[in-house]
Amino acid sequence: MRQGNPRPGRSADARASTKPDPAPRSLPPKPAKKTSRISSFVRFWSLRLEGVRIPRFTGMAALALFLVASIGYGAVRGGHVPMIIDTLKDWRDAGANAMGFRIAAVSLSGERHVARAEIIAAAGVTERTSLLFLDVEAARSRLKAVPWIADATVRKLFPDRLQIRVREREPFALWQVDGKLSLIAADGTVISRVIEPPFASLPLVVGRGAQTKAREFLALLDRYPSIREQVRASVLVAERRWNLKLKNNLDVRLPETDIGPALDLLVALDRDKHLIGRDILAIDLRLPDRVTVRLSDAAALAREEARKPAKKKGGDA
Repeated sequence: MRQGNPRPGRSADARASTKPDPAPRSLPPKPAKKTSRISSFVRFWSLRLEGVRIPRFTGMAALALFLVASIGYGAVRGGHVPMIIDTLKDWRDAGANAMGFRIAAVSLSGERHVARAEIIAAAGVTERTSLLFLDVEAARSRLKAVPWIADATVRKLFPDRLQIRVREREPFALWQVDGKLSLIAADGTVISRVIEPPFASLPLVVGRGAQTKAREFLALLDRYPSIREQVRASVLVAERRWNLKLKNNLDVRLPETDIGPALDLLVALDRDKHLIGRDILAIDLRLPDRVTVRLSDAAALAREEARKPAKKKGGDA
């Protein structure tokens, strides 16, 4: 039997190639490229600014602004701001003065103890000050800061006149605390640290807090002229009660309350028994039902000698 030959043109490889090819593998998708927020922001604004025309001299203006900011920072850091402000004020006033608003005259009234030059200086008026830019409220505040001045008014009389009226405090008493003496007004304001001869005879109050309580206490003491004329100083003890230091160095200790009845008793004792003129150091009136008297050393010794029984004389020889 004759074996048949394979069909021409078909080899074993060709027969093998008749098998279906496997399905192609699918490649993984490429990850999307992330866009940062900064690049998105830049792209957004670059699109918006397309076609915008930058004005001329913008760079010079920015440079000038930078220089001004640098100078301002340096002035603040160096403490030169007040000097710069004063210079600008001088320029401003100079311009106003050139326009006819220079202060040619100052009318002043009410001054007795404060010098005219001191009042004008306190108001902030100088040769360069212009009436146009003078702040009257600030000038009034500066005047009231002077211890002698209780109140003040400042008025502009255009074009070139200024009117100042002051009301001074009245000297009321001398106040001593921590060894220092001051002149005070009735409300306790310290007027001066220098005591001039006309004020040396004013009432003297001593102690911390005495300056604010002096008016009420001295008004009460005025009701007892026979006591008041003998008082050298009124001493406030522990900011609560008063002692009287009399001219003969006698101390009168008053109670914290009901001072009037205690002074009434003191007047009666001095009238009936001349207590104040005796050789004693202190009178204590702090207790309402008794009076305690402290004798001087000499008076106490004499009292002890008087209490001793008399010695009997020797018998007859």
